[in-house]
Amino acid sequence: MDNSQALVGRLTRDPELRFTPSGDAVVNFSIANNKRWQDRVTKEWKEQTSFFDIVAWRELAEHISDSLGKGNEVMVFGRLEQSTWEEQDGTKRSKVTIAADHVGPSLRAQTAQVAKVEHTKTGEQAAAAPADDSGEPF
Repeated sequence: MDNSQALVGRLTRDPELRFTPSGDAVVNFSIANNKRWQDRVTKEWKEQTSFFDIVAWRELAEHISDSLGKGNEVMVFGRLEQSTWEEQDGTKRSKVTIAADHVGPSLRAQTAQVAKVEHTKTGEQAAAAPADDSGEPF
């Protein structure tokens, strides 16, 4: 079964970047998606807001933290993941999040500048100069 998801929404807060004990980057953020429609009977405009928690790992996590902030409209492509745990009082809890595979700014109502990140043989990242329309460095 495929559980791929594609979402568009605005960041409700700045992304929170942390590192695991083994050094992997992980970022958490949430997005809000507004749906607006007109009631056919009353002709009133109605609105519903849905909130989605997103998690991303490693290089993607660092790029999100470096590039995006509260209020940015983003597109998120990922998969549903459910976490379950037990509280200290024995209460069982669960939460569904989107594990992001791709995140990018929506250009519908904002602009963005893109800078390619080059990776070294050791896996470290080095920022490269932005490219012009020809794809060649300036």
